[in-house]
Amino acid sequence: MIYKVQVNFSKDFLEINNDQISIGIKSKPIKGEANKEIIRKIAKYFSISTGAIQIKSGHKTKDKIIKIS
Repeated sequence: MIYKVQVNFSKDFLEINNDQISIGIKSKPIKGEANKEIIRKIAKYFSISTGAIQIKSGHKTKDKIIKIS
């Protein structure tokens, strides 16, 4: 499944609407920490392993495309 992800900083939430995920994270976008938190939160929401989630594009932007296997 492919999802579009929009990231907000300094907030803590996760909302899913069809193929769109809005997520709030507390981590700073330094050395991939923000991306790791995004993957952890989505994995926890879907009750899957973090290895099943890939960021396909947008590694350095607030708008990302992720793939869940």
